[in-house]
Amino acid sequence: MSAGGGTRAILAALAANAGIAVAKFVGFVFTGSSSMLAESVHSLADTSNQGLLLLGQKQSRRKATPEHPFGFGRERYFYSFVVALLLFTLGAAFAVYEGIHKIEHPEPLSTPLVAVLILVIAIGLESYSFVTAIRESRRIKGSRSWWGFIRQSRTPELPVVLLEDTGALVGLAFALAGVGLSVITGDAVWDGVGTLAIGILLGVIAIILIVEMKSLLIGEGATETELRQIVTELVAGEVDRVIHIRTLYLGPDELLVAAKLALRRNLTVVDVARAIDDAEARVRAKIPTVSLIYLEPDLDRELIS
Repeated sequence: MSAGGGTRAILAALAANAGIAVAKFVGFVFTGSSSMLAESVHSLADTSNQGLLLLGQKQSRRKATPEHPFGFGRERYFYSFVVALLLFTLGAAFAVYEGIHKIEHPEPLSTPLVAVLILVIAIGLESYSFVTAIRESRRIKGSRSWWGFIRQSRTPELPVVLLEDTGALVGLAFALAGVGLSVITGDAVWDGVGTLAIGILLGVIAIILIVEMKSLLIGEGATETELRQIVTELVAGEVDRVIHIRTLYLGPDELLVAAKLALRRNLTVVDVARAIDDAEARVRAKIPTVSLIYLEPDLDRELIS
């Protein structure tokens, strides 16, 4: 994935969440709704998260150094992991605490119509961010399901924004339900229930992101489809088969490939060098994300009697 698509989705989410955070906090000041306060903190956390994702993209573009010879591509994974942690601590933990507090000590809402109006506007802005993320994600999702895309994507920003926006829209629905039920029933405890539901939702999303980003940060290899393509391109010309192969994503757009190739017998040194160069060129042409290739030639010992 080019960084452009992810950047557009991040900027759309950043603009939407910054505006929404301010509007929700104003709504909390006027209404005293804990759901509005929880949603304000949620949007503030999301705004900070988008800033961190942009910082991760910028840091990842630094040139390799002797201390970091493979570059800084994993900066994007690191900052996405930090985003997941912030979502869990700043968003989920606060909302759960505030929800439990309001359930135990409910307080009547003032001017609830202000909260409803702000939440409806927020849903519209958040929908814009969500649609942008969906549109950018479709370009690289392929035939995978959305859940499969979130689980298998080696590019962290779009899955993060997608889950954040999904959580934001569902969280807004919870907040709207909490405020609405408080007005309809006259029991402010529903506002606390809506806040608690927001916290649980954010916690679930944060845990999913933490698990996925941790896996990317530790190091994931090529997908099954990519691995099949790589092997197919390697086995041609003077290459009889791939003896073994290892792959590793150094960053979302940087795949390292190391393989031992069985070559035909009786090749000259020049032929071996040409076979390795040709194999490398075929792989690069087919899978553009392959940035580093280390190929070791060998004889196909299975064919040696």
